[in-house]
Amino acid sequence: MGWVQVQGGLRLVPGRQEHGRSPGQGNRGQVRQGEEHHPGQLRGPGVSAAAEPAPLLDVNGIEVIYNHVILVLKGVSLRVPEGRIVALLGANGAGKTTTLRAVSNLLRGERGEVTKGSIRYRGERVDRLSPADLVRRGVVQVMEGRHCFAHLTVEDNLRTGAYTRRLGRADTEAALERVYQYFPRLKQRRGSQAGYTSGGEQQMTAIGRALMASPAMILLDEPSMGLAPQIVEEIFQIVRDLNQREGVSFLLAEQNTNIALRYADYGYILENGRVMMDGDAAALGSNEDVKEFYLGISSGARRSFRDTKFYRRRKRWLA
Repeated sequence: MGWVQVQGGLRLVPGRQEHGRSPGQGNRGQVRQGEEHHPGQLRGPGVSAAAEPAPLLDVNGIEVIYNHVILVLKGVSLRVPEGRIVALLGANGAGKTTTLRAVSNLLRGERGEVTKGSIRYRGERVDRLSPADLVRRGVVQVMEGRHCFAHLTVEDNLRTGAYTRRLGRADTEAALERVYQYFPRLKQRRGSQAGYTSGGEQQMTAIGRALMASPAMILLDEPSMGLAPQIVEEIFQIVRDLNQREGVSFLLAEQNTNIALRYADYGYILENGRVMMDGDAAALGSNEDVKEFYLGISSGARRSFRDTKFYRRRKRWLA
């Protein structure tokens, strides 16, 4: 394993004789220097771009500005292949939530806008579509903070997720039962007001409401925030079940790097609005730099906070 420098960041890739799986691709090798490269597009010798399948979501070099002056994202590129879980990692303020809002076109409510780059879903430019149009196309965001209609019951909250589908009564009931299969606790609390349920149940309600829209991809923002470790594990297990059984793709933003890399297929690490590292989740999780600075695990001598700050600043300048 080794790091190579490509388009504004560092990428963890195997040597020429090692081959693994990257999102949506087959064999891969070391990135060739001087070759045009896209995050998530790890090419092996002799593999052409034409042989690579198009991703479900393709974010290409986007910049996001708030209030016309504050530059938050600085050329972020990432890909989400169909049927995969991709984790967007980084500290608070790194740009994870802004990236999700850019994809779902929810920036305007925060006085933000995409000023450069492009966002494609199934090959179609979607950065000018309304959030409602994106939901109809199968892209649904679960917002940070377990947003529910507090005065409505759990079941009524779930029903609101099917609004864009215009389902009949029988189809709506079938969709509800499908959600209850993954969230049996919600079936027990279906008549309770959402505002009086636990944090874990509210998070389940938010994800279940997204599932009612029959999405192809869910943008999941900080699912572990404020939840007990046991509940966090349960939420991520449900995410994996939805991915494996329903084929739902996930782009999830998460500060808890440890659990995110255990359940994701691929990961991108953001710092100050830039993708600094990306690679297979297993490779990122075993990398010494990631283990020390994002997982809090070190196999060598313990470094001071000052050393850590200098190291990360140097990484940014090298990129």
